[in-house]
Amino acid sequence: MRLDELPNWLPAWCLDHLGGEPAGVLFQARQVSTVFGLRLTDGRDVVVKARADDGRASSCVAAQDRLAERGFPCARPLTPVVGVGALAVHAEEPRPGGEVLHGDSPDIAVRCAEVFARLMAELSGVSVAPPLPNPPWVRWDHADSGVWPAIDSLDCRDQSVVSEHIVEAAARARRRLLAAALPCVLGHADFEAQNLRWQGRQVWAVHDWDSLAWQPEAALVGAASGSFASAGPPTLAPIASSEAFLAAYQDVRGRSFTAVELEVAWAASLWMAAYNAREMALCGGTPAGGDALRAQATERLRRANA
Repeated sequence: MRLDELPNWLPAWCLDHLGGEPAGVLFQARQVSTVFGLRLTDGRDVVVKARADDGRASSCVAAQDRLAERGFPCARPLTPVVGVGALAVHAEEPRPGGEVLHGDSPDIAVRCAEVFARLMAELSGVSVAPPLPNPPWVRWDHADSGVWPAIDSLDCRDQSVVSEHIVEAAARARRRLLAAALPCVLGHADFEAQNLRWQGRQVWAVHDWDSLAWQPEAALVGAASGSFASAGPPTLAPIASSEAFLAAYQDVRGRSFTAVELEVAWAASLWMAAYNAREMALCGGTPAGGDALRAQATERLRRANA
């Protein structure tokens, strides 16, 4: 992307909130947010993130800032969230480097669970307004009709391509999650390999703080236990690896889950996998996650008491 291709609002925003205009574009990416890596006229490198303003961003950035202050490995925000029309915008320091950890073995699950336990322990001391609505892949508590939260870009597509086993697994997992009525906490809801960077055996960076959620601890841990190995298109970890993740998390936190919490964790792992499998089916993505879901659904539902 060239400088003259940047959004019209961005140069003035950088000058107002960062004290310098863009002199070069380092990168541009689009996922939940549109992300611009910029070099300013004074030589500083910054990252500016813009996403649709749904009311969540301020809490997410505030929580990220608290963790960065405490030394948790994440990018440090440079500004609070600022409204720009229909967008929520903030800037943060770059945190380049590190490598993606590939694999879904129990050993890798334990390494990831230890990071997730540290992350959740840090967030337990952060007080922000709940970042609602939750990201759709953990929004089983929605009030929309049907199994899935309403997402126009998905709902307008041909639903017949979504296998019945995906819908059934989601429906049963959702009933179990809603029946538990556990208290909600702040947590990272997109804990995937693609959002972590490692230097050797040490985690270097956790990214995607846009995806904080307000759900029961056990549900957030369960979702992570199924998704931690996703280094690209979403996948579902083997059951033995999810089991190792859950056990390691409890060990690090020094508290055993109750029987209900364990059931909720397994249900959440299945809901997120079903949501992702549906999205892949509707958008013509890889069927790998749906295949893993088909192979594992019966056992995960049994463990969820669903």
